[in-house]
Amino acid sequence: MSFTLAAPVVYQEDIRKSRFHCVAAPIASEAEAQAFLATHRDASAGHNCWAWKLGNQYRFSDDGEPGGTAGRPMLVAIEGQDMDRVVVMVSRWFGGIKLGTGGLARAYGGCAAKCLQDAPRIELVPSSRLAFACGFAEHALFKARVLALGADIEDEAFGAEGVRLTLNLPTSQVESLQRLLGDLSRGRIQAQPLDA
Repeated sequence: MSFTLAAPVVYQEDIRKSRFHCVAAPIASEAEAQAFLATHRDASAGHNCWAWKLGNQYRFSDDGEPGGTAGRPMLVAIEGQDMDRVVVMVSRWFGGIKLGTGGLARAYGGCAAKCLQDAPRIELVPSSRLAFACGFAEHALFKARVLALGADIEDEAFGAEGVRLTLNLPTSQVESLQRLLGDLSRGRIQAQPLDA
């Protein structure tokens, strides 16, 4: 089970006179992650290190800190909090005391973990996209029953023969949807998966 953030969140901590400012947000694409990073980069900070995870995709940057001391520990913090579809940026203002590579890794990873720990989160439920067509007369009934299963209707296309509905539905409900459609249509209608 994994989660994403319900909203952007901020956390700040001073570690041996260096100030670490962390900001994290939910993302739905790599472009959103890049836009977030461009928006939250603080030019007055010595380093703006970041990490993001989106399904099997991930990226991170040490932004001038010694290799492996910032971005990677932040990515580990994201994964350690069972988070996905999240971007995290930690900006550091040097306070005059060197932390060493271990200290930097603990500071960046710890700051990201603390930021995500107490943040409001939303469970990510695996979903499937499907489509089916029905006649005009049965459209209202099918739509009401599909919504009762927890489906989001992405599109309703009206044509000469009837209506084609495109749905996003929790994967755990796909079998129930197929059974429902078969029962209501006496076996005439089955939903077709749209995702490979």
